[in-house]
Amino acid sequence: MQYSAYFVEENDGVFSASISKLELKKPADGFVQIKVSHSSLNYKDALSASGNKGVTRNYPFVPGIDAAGIIADGNSSKFNEGDEVIVTGYDMGMNTPGGFGEYINVPVGWVVKKPSSLSSLEAMSIGTAGLTAAASVLKIYESSKESDLPVLVSGATGGVGSIGVMLMSKLGKEVSALTGKPSSVEFLKSIGAANVIMRDEYLEAPSKPMERPLFSCAIDTVGGNVLSKMLPQISPHGVVACCGNVAGIEVNTTVFPFILRGISLCGIDSAESAIDFKNSIWNKFADEWRLDLSSMIKIVTKENLQQEIDLILKGGQQGRVVLTHGE
Repeated sequence: MQYSAYFVEENDGVFSASISKLELKKPADGFVQIKVSHSSLNYKDALSASGNKGVTRNYPFVPGIDAAGIIADGNSSKFNEGDEVIVTGYDMGMNTPGGFGEYINVPVGWVVKKPSSLSSLEAMSIGTAGLTAAASVLKIYESSKESDLPVLVSGATGGVGSIGVMLMSKLGKEVSALTGKPSSVEFLKSIGAANVIMRDEYLEAPSKPMERPLFSCAIDTVGGNVLSKMLPQISPHGVVACCGNVAGIEVNTTVFPFILRGISLCGIDSAESAIDFKNSIWNKFADEWRLDLSSMIKIVTKENLQQEIDLILKGGQQGRVVLTHGE
């Protein structure tokens, strides 16, 4: 049996993608086979699709770090054929063929049952980006001191940032959204931002080792000079949840915000989180953290996926892109 996939190949160091028919293999012991109905586009997927060997070592390959669908095959006491399930992160879409194909074979331990109140489309509107945003929010609530100052969310139009804005707003926080896109101001206000800060203006303002506290805490999705800038602006005992590096991997700071205000800089890696933690977050999204993401998703097929990959690599993504393997 064959299945269709967005398939990336390497020839003499040049990477190209096509919609290809691949042979479907039986799942190995300890694995299940999932018929994928939906996936989503994340920055890591775009890196894999463009030949970044820091993400994917060997090609040819099928990207896609997120997948939702039904169990099609495999010996498992945990799942039955036809169960609706979700897989996000771990090695899928990195070195294990991922959700940009109509079928995946993955270890049982990577799989969670989809909450019945969420559709597969809704689950992939959330995806790894939503899990990362949720993990950031949980870390902030777990460790931050209460403050009336707003929450700062950087990279606010991206997948993680936009869901972070929505979640914090839903939880009653005043959100300041940081973006480099003047055209996205209305979008950000529509999803819950009380204030929108332009990135260039923010970075141009003089910086000091310690500044007047402007934010209670922050979700930083970009790293680099943006993260460096916000650390001295966090109020006492606030938390900065760090989960991205598109603006750079280096952080220029002093110890002052940490030893004089007791702030915390916490790394977020939802992809490798324990499966029970992921399951608990999915249950939150199905219940008290339920979000209406319909206004911020774009549904695409494999045939028009490449243009979305090009867009996200240029920093042009707004909201979430969901891939459907519809009939």
